[in-house]
Amino acid sequence: MPTFPTLQALPKYFRLLVAAFVITLNFGFYTGLNFVEHTTNFSPGGIQENYLGNEDDAEAEEMQFKKNKSEILTLIHNHVLSLSVIFFLMGFLLALSSIKTQWKNILIVEPFISLILTFGGIYILWLGHSWIRYIIILSGVAMSVSIIIASVIILREVLISNPKIRN
Repeated sequence: MPTFPTLQALPKYFRLLVAAFVITLNFGFYTGLNFVEHTTNFSPGGIQENYLGNEDDAEAEEMQFKKNKSEILTLIHNHVLSLSVIFFLMGFLLALSSIKTQWKNILIVEPFISLILTFGGIYILWLGHSWIRYIIILSGVAMSVSIIIASVIILREVLISNPKIRN
């Protein structure tokens, strides 16, 4: 079986590239989460209103309308494609880490499962099945936690130099 270099064994310039990528990616990812908080208040009702509208609620502070099919499909398409590439790159970097294989397997696959559950759930919610909003929340939290954990592992390994390895 071929062996691959570990993150710690990479040259310093490559480890700096990885660190810059992971830090920038987290900035973008968590800016997106800030937007989600702004539009949904991280609440089941807020998620439902964001996609299904609230025009029937006379007491709503801000009127929202149900997204049309083109809007919902574009949102899902853009997020699934872009996040799957991000999760692939993070998974690749995580595969080069020194953590145990069982944890690698979980942290590499989990974001993809959460991605499908979250955005598949948004489509199911848009179809009118409001119970799925709780799965959307749980899968979104799991996705975020797995990215935090993967980022910490990767950053730890690329920023903490192994004294046996030459820079």
